[in-house]
Amino acid sequence: MDAKLWEQVVVLHARVEHDLGRTLQRRHGIGLSEYRALSRLAVAPDGELRMQELADSIGLNQSSVSRLAVRLETDGLTRRDLCPKDRRGVYTVITDDGRARLTEAARTYAQALTTALEKAAGDPQLTEIATALGAVPTPVG
Repeated sequence: MDAKLWEQVVVLHARVEHDLGRTLQRRHGIGLSEYRALSRLAVAPDGELRMQELADSIGLNQSSVSRLAVRLETDGLTRRDLCPKDRRGVYTVITDDGRARLTEAARTYAQALTTALEKAAGDPQLTEIATALGAVPTPVG
């Protein structure tokens, strides 16, 4: 294992996540976790996932995804539904408003990701890993 390369991955990940989250929040009023949740729900069968499935798909624990689901539901981007076979099972379902917000935010996400990777490719500490991911350094000056 190359410890230097791993450290570059960790630093790059933190910077990109920060930039993506800040940009999505500023332009669309959703954080990165909300964006990821909407993305997973949009491609799920019937636009719905059990809470645990959603948690697993976006890398959050059950408690965090519950708070996330409340925020999305409060904003009208998702709704909760009970499993017809098991009334204890709770699903989160993307709404039409959630799909619309995701569509608006997807272009921003792609642009912000490209910009963050290009910026990282211009950083001597991150050039190697960013270039490996296909980023092209942004010219300085």
